[in-house]
Amino acid sequence: MKSAISFLLAIILTCLSGTPACAEETLPESNTKAKVVVIPIRDQIDKPILYILRRGLKQAIADEVDTVILDMETPGGALDVTFEILKALAKFPGKTVTYVHTEAISAGALISAGTDEIWFSPDGVIGAAAPVLSTGAEIDETMKAKIVSYLTARVRSISEGKGYRGQVISAMINIDSELKIDDKILKKKGELLSLTAKEACTTYGAPPTPLLGTGIADDLDAMLTKIHGAGNYTVQTFEVSWSERLAQHLTKLTPLLVGLGLLGIFIEFKTPGFGVFGAVGIILLGIVFFGHNVAGLSGNGPMVFFVIGMLLLAVEIFVFPGTFVAGITGASLMFGSLVWAMIDLWPGEPVDISGDIILWPMLNIFIGFGLAVSCFVVLLKFLPKGGPWGGLILNSAVGGEPAGIHSLHSENSPRGRDLIGQTATAATTLVPSGQIEINGRRYEAKLDMGFAEKGAAVKITGVSEFGLTVEIVS
Repeated sequence: MKSAISFLLAIILTCLSGTPACAEETLPESNTKAKVVVIPIRDQIDKPILYILRRGLKQAIADEVDTVILDMETPGGALDVTFEILKALAKFPGKTVTYVHTEAISAGALISAGTDEIWFSPDGVIGAAAPVLSTGAEIDETMKAKIVSYLTARVRSISEGKGYRGQVISAMINIDSELKIDDKILKKKGELLSLTAKEACTTYGAPPTPLLGTGIADDLDAMLTKIHGAGNYTVQTFEVSWSERLAQHLTKLTPLLVGLGLLGIFIEFKTPGFGVFGAVGIILLGIVFFGHNVAGLSGNGPMVFFVIGMLLLAVEIFVFPGTFVAGITGASLMFGSLVWAMIDLWPGEPVDISGDIILWPMLNIFIGFGLAVSCFVVLLKFLPKGGPWGGLILNSAVGGEPAGIHSLHSENSPRGRDLIGQTATAATTLVPSGQIEINGRRYEAKLDMGFAEKGAAVKITGVSEFGLTVEIVS
């Protein structure tokens, strides 16, 4: 008890002395090491930063990490991405800390305000958070007033209970405000506030409270020692990689990738065998899942369910056609997994499927599906017969010479019922649809179940509106 009281008195005396780093007391060693994740915030604030942060935070929640550190060195960036980052930070249940490595300017200052503590390197600078256009030009005065009002309200909401933070960050945003503490004017109207590490950690008021910073540390290890104690932590670092930068562009192309991927699968189901269209379709849809996985929106679950759905759809088409159960289930799983891949879900949080959450995923899927169907109809209607598209319109060759498909309603062809019971040869692979040959003529045909290789003997069992129905001769 006495040692605890002595420790508290030491902290109080340090703060009363007015030194900049009023929270820099090194903690004693502990038997349990704290888990720490470091996420570098470098260069412009843009989508790749959001992606790595969101993915890192979700992994940190799943791993029960104690502290997330934002290693900050940024001149600012996109305001919409900044808001998304602040929303993501609010979901982490542990401690969040900003370490201002060199500078946290503009959007960097706003993101810092959303963390529990703000630490500085000796050369760290923070401030100048007034909104400007992406080109650096000034915003129209009326619009700027609206944005500043909204930003300062947001800052107040995330800074409640954190000393002077709300006032200080607001002074960095609003050029027309004055910052005055203890009868000392820290910022006059007509200028934006920026602070050095020492200025940010200077204490004001009674009891003495740091203006903005929690403390000053030479580097991350020194800061972590002051937070958790020497040797009492393990560190994992997340870095922005080429995949995050690629995902920034891939997620913008989601409707196009979904549409072309589904088109490839549509064509593959229409043509016999497994070829380039199916492979391309699967690759494009795989890219969709990859992009959203890297963006921190989904794990591997959606891709697994999509594959299961595609297998069920293949069973419906190739093995048990006409039953609809496998087909409807498979199509539902494929559709649901694509939507799932685009929803921002967090570990441990209940799934709230509201309109706002699923609106854009659903819109992306419907646009992609509409694009696939439209392109498929155009291909069937306008592409020439023969050539590499022959499988789409069921034209092919026998013995190297073109052979037409005979209609059951043609005057020169036997009527379908006259062919029932006869044995024919599969002119193409039946999967389950394709072409058969009998008496030198070709007809469209479909197996009731399973598939048959080219050249297999089949027996004609009936006639449908699409052609003949056949079964494999055992």
